[in-house]
Amino acid sequence: MTEDKEILIQNIYYMLSYAFQELRRNNYKDIEGEKFDNVHDLFAEILAKGTACQLKQGLHREYVSRRESLTTLKGKIDIGGTIRNRMRRTTELSCDHDELSADCTFNQILKTTMELLVRATDVNAKRRGKLKNLLFFFSEVSTIDVSSIKWTTLRFDRNTHTYRMLIYICYFVIQNYLLTTTDGRTRMQGFTDEHISRLYEKFILEYYRKHHPELRPRAAQIDWNIIAEASSTDVLPIMQTDVMLSFPNRTLIIDAKYYGHTMQHNFGKASIHSGNLYQIESYVLNADRQHTGTVDGLLLYAKTGERLTPDGQIILVDGNVISFKTLNLNQPFCKIAERLEQIVGSVG
Repeated sequence: MTEDKEILIQNIYYMLSYAFQELRRNNYKDIEGEKFDNVHDLFAEILAKGTACQLKQGLHREYVSRRESLTTLKGKIDIGGTIRNRMRRTTELSCDHDELSADCTFNQILKTTMELLVRATDVNAKRRGKLKNLLFFFSEVSTIDVSSIKWTTLRFDRNTHTYRMLIYICYFVIQNYLLTTTDGRTRMQGFTDEHISRLYEKFILEYYRKHHPELRPRAAQIDWNIIAEASSTDVLPIMQTDVMLSFPNRTLIIDAKYYGHTMQHNFGKASIHSGNLYQIESYVLNADRQHTGTVDGLLLYAKTGERLTPDGQIILVDGNVISFKTLNLNQPFCKIAERLEQIVGSVG
């Protein structure tokens, strides 16, 4: 996928900066000028700076249930436990009570991820040292079994919104992690297409939100253009767009694709992935409910090292345009921005 690893790693930082505005704050600013050997080095640096900032604000705390034997009543009496204490000839009361503690899921994920990066052989020693120093402040926080983390149930409110980007980074690290070598060290797997694909989609949406709010960029769902009362709507898949842009006279639906291979080959012929084309066509036809021809679609592939890459368009009978283009992530970021500007400039 990459010809120059250093450029791509730097662009991952820029994509994260758009996806999470926290990275544009001053305490992260010097990351732009640093060089990273691999993406886990980058994640370790972001986590080190972000966690240090979080510690200054204070770790998030939640009420957790405790059961303890105490000399005075606290909370509610645990009758069974108190009886057992008396049978052991102790006068302590067994009490159930809630206690405000930093040993909550958000901090457990942070601590576990930092420990993984500290043990990782592909993370710079200096950055491992930074994380190791920060772990001293997590002494009251336990680690968590990474396979038990229910990512989709995590909710961010006004008390935890500062954790959003940090948990996102932790998700990337944990999902990539853990091949344990025979000598007990931990090394990370490569940053997979699946993970960068999610970041790629979010980056494109947030880029247009920042630079073209007048186009009302959004990740909208499209309703099926059907007679709902006579249709089995409960079995229909959800049509979830990556990016939808509204121009004065047209609508553009962008489907961002990040694959190791952008083209499929059958019988010696290279073509666009058929599933991608059918998907964007379905989005366009269902969004253009009145058949006005003013809804267009774009398959925006991340450019690979393949010699042949998608670049063209088809025009449907109603006048809808479905394009397929590439975005090279392996070039200076100013060129990436220029390409994204060309895309919106060509709609009209």
